[in-house]
Amino acid sequence: MNKKWVVSAKWADFKGIGQRYGIDQVVARIIRNRDVVEEEEIRQYLMGGRNDFYSPYLLKDMEKAISILMEKIQSKKKIRIIGDYDIDGVCSTYILYTGLIRCGAWADFEIPDRIKDGYGVNEQLIEAAYEAGIDTIVTCDNGIAASRELQKAKDYGMTVIVTDHHEVPYTEEEGQRTYILPPADAIINHKQADCLYPFKELCGGAVAFKVITALYEKYQIPPEELNELLGFAGFATVGDVMELKKENRILVKEGLKELKNTSNIGLLSLMKACGIDKDKLSAYHIGFVLGPCLNASGRLDTAKKALELLSTKDFAKAALLANELKLLNESRKELTDKGVKEAIAQVEQSDLSEDRVLVIYLPDCHESIAGIIAGRIREKYYKPVFVLTKAEDGVKGSGRSIESYSMYDEMTKIKPIFTKYGGHPMAAGLSLKEEDVDNFRQQINQVCTLTEEDLIEKIVIDVPMPIDYISEQVILQLEVLEPFGKGNEKPVFADKNLKILRAYRMGKQKNMLRLYLENDRKAGMEAVLFRGCEEFELYLAEKFGEGELEKIFRGEENDIRIAVTYYPSINTFQGQQNLQITILGWQ
Repeated sequence: MNKKWVVSAKWADFKGIGQRYGIDQVVARIIRNRDVVEEEEIRQYLMGGRNDFYSPYLLKDMEKAISILMEKIQSKKKIRIIGDYDIDGVCSTYILYTGLIRCGAWADFEIPDRIKDGYGVNEQLIEAAYEAGIDTIVTCDNGIAASRELQKAKDYGMTVIVTDHHEVPYTEEEGQRTYILPPADAIINHKQADCLYPFKELCGGAVAFKVITALYEKYQIPPEELNELLGFAGFATVGDVMELKKENRILVKEGLKELKNTSNIGLLSLMKACGIDKDKLSAYHIGFVLGPCLNASGRLDTAKKALELLSTKDFAKAALLANELKLLNESRKELTDKGVKEAIAQVEQSDLSEDRVLVIYLPDCHESIAGIIAGRIREKYYKPVFVLTKAEDGVKGSGRSIESYSMYDEMTKIKPIFTKYGGHPMAAGLSLKEEDVDNFRQQINQVCTLTEEDLIEKIVIDVPMPIDYISEQVILQLEVLEPFGKGNEKPVFADKNLKILRAYRMGKQKNMLRLYLENDRKAGMEAVLFRGCEEFELYLAEKFGEGELEKIFRGEENDIRIAVTYYPSINTFQGQQNLQITILGWQ
């Protein structure tokens, strides 16, 4: 896979910004690279808090939805929340359920089974709700594409409120789009063309949080009672890989504060099971440790276990469920690794590698991990990837995309081939007949307009910063940029013509490297490489020769000179602190 290093060249008065906000010019430059330009944007980025949240009433139909919910609560009508089985679905269901119960509602929830029910609302769930005497259905993290299913609810005389954040389905003829909204009494989704909400990137959990914020306001419930739910809105935002920009970034920043002080027994038990100190909880832990455990519940078992964990008040039960979810996630990892190897083999041993959009059919793969495998294959080849698996009624699949390819829009171009589809520009889900797998591969590539340049991954360097500029003060100031994640990535620095004085292999598997580097000004720096050590050594051997590679492990003078991209940090070991860099890439 080709990678191209590009230095970000966005200019501003870095010195002036630094002086006004008391930050290093390097930090000011990184903020500019995140397209934070105006004074108010800079203030919000550095010091934004809950006062910067937009009013929930800017969301179309919010007044209508709140009015309906208050009437249903007052008349003790049965309300059923129908969520989804991923992190966002679990968190948004928990937020709505907790909030409605606090307001005195008769409420329960239903989470679809990934295998039996598939994504979101379906006719079986509507039938079950009708038989249970449910008066009102409230969807969360789904529903915007469920016109047929929700029509059945309306035919039964039910009230329907949709809360969602996915793209609104549409048909397109001669460049004109006609949007298709489901039959509902209120639809809260900022993606609607006539919704005036200023920020369009909220996840399902954040939309649910907005609903409960408005409801608590009407019931005059103290605002501090929203704190726990804010934590889960932030959790969902990270877990659903939303862009950490503007309101989302504040949601996560403030949400992390609440999660560090959480009294939620289930979440505390999960942190303990995963060995996480809650005082050090970060967006990384949500995205790569805790979130996958909640997700594993919906992938390999039932997402109701994740909701049960968050809802329980029993310490022993919480510990049991937390360990069960951790074990499920470990099983998921093993299945994923196996599926990734099979997918790579399929690409390498066929003509698939010539396609600009990869369509990989793994019939025996567990359908719940197709999206994770697609993401890993996308990382390897930097192409849009669909991974398909055999299902009870045909084939199901998940897709993961690259920045220059809108998966949802491209799928809409060939929508007749699908029995069901939906999603975002960067991720999508689909169902189709097994006999259409090859047709899908052909059609999605035929309509593809990606160029060779689009398929070269761009590594954007924020600051070409010599390693001798690194100081403890600069590293500590970088913390104001957190939380990091999609849309607010950890900054990338670079230095070139670095000499490797010596190197050591480390770790149980000897699959990590510790290096001692020196630049042209004789400034030294310790460096670590956690991923890609084998590829790094292979690169050095091919470019400089095996003999030169062996010299660095003996600490001998050598001819190796490299450029690296990196991130600086302070390493604490046995009470001693020293500066180091983590190597991200090399050339």
